[in-house]
Amino acid sequence: MDIDGEGRNNMGSIRRRLLLNFVIIIVLTVSTLNLIIYISFKNIYYNNIANLLINQIKISSDLYSKYFSRDSLYENVINGVDSFFRNNLEVQIFDNTGKIIYDSIGILDRRMYSDIQEALLGKLGKWIGRVEYDDEKVLAVSHPLYQNGEIIGGIRFVTTLREVNRDLNNILIILITLGFAVTLLFAFLSILLADSITIPIIKITDVARKMADGDYKQRCENAKFDEIEKLSSTLNHMAEEIIKRERLKDEFISSVSHELRTPLTSIKGWAVTLKHSINDEELLNDGLNIIENECDRLSQMVDELLDFSKLSSGKIDFKYAEVSLNKFLNDIRKQVELRALRENKIFKVDMLKDDLILYTDINRLKQVFINILDNSFNFTNAGDEICIKLKEDEYKIMFVFEDTGIGISKEDLPHIFEKFYKGKSSRSKNGIGLAVCKDIIERLNGSISIESELNRGTKVLISLPKDGVIK
Repeated sequence: MDIDGEGRNNMGSIRRRLLLNFVIIIVLTVSTLNLIIYISFKNIYYNNIANLLINQIKISSDLYSKYFSRDSLYENVINGVDSFFRNNLEVQIFDNTGKIIYDSIGILDRRMYSDIQEALLGKLGKWIGRVEYDDEKVLAVSHPLYQNGEIIGGIRFVTTLREVNRDLNNILIILITLGFAVTLLFAFLSILLADSITIPIIKITDVARKMADGDYKQRCENAKFDEIEKLSSTLNHMAEEIIKRERLKDEFISSVSHELRTPLTSIKGWAVTLKHSINDEELLNDGLNIIENECDRLSQMVDELLDFSKLSSGKIDFKYAEVSLNKFLNDIRKQVELRALRENKIFKVDMLKDDLILYTDINRLKQVFINILDNSFNFTNAGDEICIKLKEDEYKIMFVFEDTGIGISKEDLPHIFEKFYKGKSSRSKNGIGLAVCKDIIERLNGSISIESELNRGTKVLISLPKDGVIK
């Protein structure tokens, strides 16, 4: 399967969709703006003409009322009285029924227009539409004519919009031309914008494909956009973490192999020795003791690996029960003090005056304590002191492990709880003990932290919530 080709096809599809969306938005925006501008110009032109007609028709209406209203409307039309409306417009006069009785161009239209109806109601009427005798729209305004305070008809001015529409058509052509040019310009800019988005994604896809093939040294370049920059940084960080985990895994396998080989070599060596020295009782006892100790070491190592696997997969079970903290610490002291005597180290356990009963998993908690104490003994010398202190406050119980050993370097301290991490010290083991401890304490809703300084000793602080305390 050609992942590279498929990825590039997908990027091409994204690019096409981006361009299509950009062009649609641009066309809609330019078309809307052109429409708004055209309608605005049209309204301005039409309103200017309408206002001009309204001013003229008001003057004509006033002249009629002052000088010609003594005679009837029909008499004025028959007598050819046109001095009050002389202009270059088409002029119509209609009676109080809306019937046109005079037209300056000789066309008597029988239709009843809305502007005439408004004028008969005493209002100023305006109408735009088509008439039979002109192929262009016309604009008409109507005004009532009064005699003794009563409406006797009205006067109507009509003008063609041919010249105005020609100007508006020219404006529309200009707007369409400008809109087309703007669309082409922004379409070109959209291509550049789409490329600035898709090209970095294509490069990131190529890097991701190479990483998927196992080349974790590949790195993404910096991008212009924050989102793509974050994606690149995340992918680079992921590659660095994978390299780091791979290195830790290799070191872990090497360490475990060494840890397993050492007791196995000892067991095999003593087995061969005892095979030829079965009559030497003292040698036989020493060899069997060493074999037993080495088997215990192997068993402990296998248990740690199993616990680590179960914790990582979430399959480990916790069995909660009521635990006396003073009794628990006393049992730990009895289990460890023989080792302290054997290694000539000072081991102390400070307990509370008033005992507390904690609802927890005693075996898992004991596993954590033994692991931490084992580290304390491994990283201390003869004559050093190892101490467990129990403290409490309103919300939590704190177990403090302190020793005066060789401490932990600043380089190793931030990584001390990482899985498979093995410190630079020759006393470091397989790198999973403290990771298991951290997982167990967190599963018990607690926390664990370590403070240490090289050649100044180490302090381990374990905190458990006090809501598990029964009394």
